[in-house]
Amino acid sequence: MKILISAYACNPLAPADSHPGEDVIGWNLIKKISHSFELVIITREYNKKNLIEAIKKENLNNVVFYYIDLPSLPQIIKNNYFGYRVCYWLWQIKAFLLAKKLHKKYNFDAFHQLTFNNDWMPSYIGAYLGSPFIWGPVGGGQKVPKVFGNQLCLTDRFKEITRSIFQEFWRHTPTRIIGMKKAKAVLVCNEETRKKVEKFNKNIYQFPVNGISQEDLKPGVKIGNLRIREEGIAKSQTLNPKSFKILFAGRFDPIKAIPLGLRAFARFNKKYPDSIFEIVGDGPEKIRIEKEIDKLGIRNSVKIISWLPREELIKKMRESDVFLFPSLRDGGGAVVVEAMAVGIPVVCLDLAGPGFHIKDEWGIKIEARNPEYVVEEMAKALEKLYLDPELRIQMGINARKRAEEYYLWDKLGGRLQKIYEEALHLRD
Repeated sequence: MKILISAYACNPLAPADSHPGEDVIGWNLIKKISHSFELVIITREYNKKNLIEAIKKENLNNVVFYYIDLPSLPQIIKNNYFGYRVCYWLWQIKAFLLAKKLHKKYNFDAFHQLTFNNDWMPSYIGAYLGSPFIWGPVGGGQKVPKVFGNQLCLTDRFKEITRSIFQEFWRHTPTRIIGMKKAKAVLVCNEETRKKVEKFNKNIYQFPVNGISQEDLKPGVKIGNLRIREEGIAKSQTLNPKSFKILFAGRFDPIKAIPLGLRAFARFNKKYPDSIFEIVGDGPEKIRIEKEIDKLGIRNSVKIISWLPREELIKKMRESDVFLFPSLRDGGGAVVVEAMAVGIPVVCLDLAGPGFHIKDEWGIKIEARNPEYVVEEMAKALEKLYLDPELRIQMGINARKRAEEYYLWDKLGGRLQKIYEEALHLRD
């Protein structure tokens, strides 16, 4: 079968100045399904150099890439949330014009819009190409709960409101409705997006926007001050019980709600002063975070670390006891999946991507009832894990097992192939 794929983000090196999370899933899923289908992929000119080298290295024979881009635009437009979405919308129209020409040449059996998907952004190829359409994984349904609006500054609150209006407008445009109703399968990455999609289409499959490689899974790993040995029963051995390490990693963005995590840690740290909170990342919220640390009087127990290469971040995770991720609006949450693969329990809010990833067996999800409730419950969750090393071990084992069973690229590639078979009626 010949499948046309739109993969705006697809780069083996996942450069930081691009869309690293989307790049990774695009490249890895294309590699996996190319073993079973002939693929023609439309992507950005930006990805060309790295893709050519990777295709030779991986010896991929069933893939053909076509590269398109828009004329050079001012950086101020590309850096603006709405400006960038308009640029992507224009790119999609250009991709559709190319897809029509390619369809005459290849006569595609199906079209899959694979990366850079939101449930509200229309797919012109999906709506109008005339071949069976598969969409996703898609996000976009997630938004900051209204009760947490006071955690954002006035400008950020305005951005969130404008974002919601912008999205609802696009959800009701003819092209988006036609494409959504036409889709043979819609892959969704969180519960909030599923609720938006099911109003138009019932062919819904849960599918994450994050995955891991086999190298991320190492048996017998160290989890903070404990070492896991899997011999049928979880056992622990104290290594260096000098401190209890809590870790956050991600962009310092208002929606990550890092101040909520700091307030929870401050309550926990007051009772257990041997605890340390390491915050890895950078971004526009850094000054606010620094002020919050001083306001709470926890400067000696909090360490801010600039962006780390992925290998170093994984190492940092292995040295930690708990991964704390209080984000209010993350469609995916790749770092949560990476923490699971490392084998440490995650404390997060029961929202969007993290809420999709975490279950009670391998983490603690907090209901997003209101800010004060979240702070109190996160502090209690940290205390629970601090006082029960065996629980941390068992959660770590369960998290790693879940990562291996569900998030490995081989598993995700196999699942995507099954979705193709069901959606396109390829099974007997």
